Amino acid sequence: MPAQITHVNLQYSHTIGRGEQFGPGFTQPIFMARGADDLMYVLCRASEYRPEGTRITVCTVDEEYVTAFARGVPQQGPHEFNFDDGSLVWPTSIAIARDENVYVSDEWLNRISIFNRDGDYLGKWEERSGDGDGELNRPSGMAFDADDNLYIVDSGNNRVQKFTKEGQFLDKWGSEGSGDGEFNMPWGIDIDSQGDVYISDWRNDRIQKFSPNGQCLMAFGTSGSEEGELNRPSGVAVDRDGIIYVADWLNNRLQVFDVDGTFIEARAGEATVSKWGKDKLDANAEMWGERERAYGLDREKRFWGPIGVTVDDENRIFVCEQARNRIQVYRKQSPTFVGPRL
Repeated sequence: MPAQITHVNLQYSHTIGRGEQFGPGFTQPIFMARGADDLMYVLCRASEYRPEGTRITVCTVDEEYVTAFARGVPQQGPHEFNFDDGSLVWPTSIAIARDENVYVSDEWLNRISIFNRDGDYLGKWEERSGDGDGELNRPSGMAFDADDNLYIVDSGNNRVQKFTKEGQFLDKWGSEGSGDGEFNMPWGIDIDSQGDVYISDWRNDRIQKFSPNGQCLMAFGTSGSEEGELNRPSGVAVDRDGIIYVADWLNNRLQVFDVDGTFIEARAGEATVSKWGKDKLDANAEMWGERERAYGLDREKRFWGPIGVTVDDENRIFVCEQARNRIQVYRKQSPTFVGPRL
């Protein structure tokens, strides 16, 4: 019998980001993927009326700005866009292949765009709207497995699809509903070290775990705001010990679960002013004074609509806050176990 983890020591590290349409900063960061050399690829999904903010911001975990690439699409009229190759309308997720190429899903265009690590546009999977094998309806979360195959949450079709990185259809599972293996607008995804797949089943307020071929292994979570309950979970991530992290979107918190879905703890947020934020405040010293006089500023540290969560190989947890244009970073220390460890 595997040991149960009763406590996880999460230590707040720092906050990354500030609200910017250009340069060092984010505009509604919706998801982040970790690359090599401590790089972070942050997918920013700005308002359709401010397309210049829709982009991928590249920086380091220590908040050194590197570059930005991809671009939003200018709106020509109500729901009319002038899009071309390499452009994004409503991007939803980002994933890094073994060769460090960057894949971006777009729920408006129903396509996957591909860039190299320097931001050069490489190509796309041609638009494939529909519900047939390999077709997409509002794709959201993406994750590569150990064989470099890409799993995509096909949110509008209430299923998961598996492809080669070139876009060849391999497998699918799921349908609309609330039973085991069924979905209601799924969103986030992660794959653990064993190849098992975790899906945030958004409107069913739960997390489901599957084998690589789609067999439902576990489901946990019910609607609510108490410990272990969920309200529109949007992101899910799994670390090397099998600990599960959930971005509990409408409950404004990060929840942590054991390998069997048992609740361990919840975090409400501990944000501080980021390095980029300090740089902006230092450019106008009066702004520091305004902050000191602000009422209720303590609320600033708390999560507001955490939407994406990512875990890297160094046990760092990154939580994207779209509304606050930032990422809160935590580091996991050794967990506390009860029972034998096998």
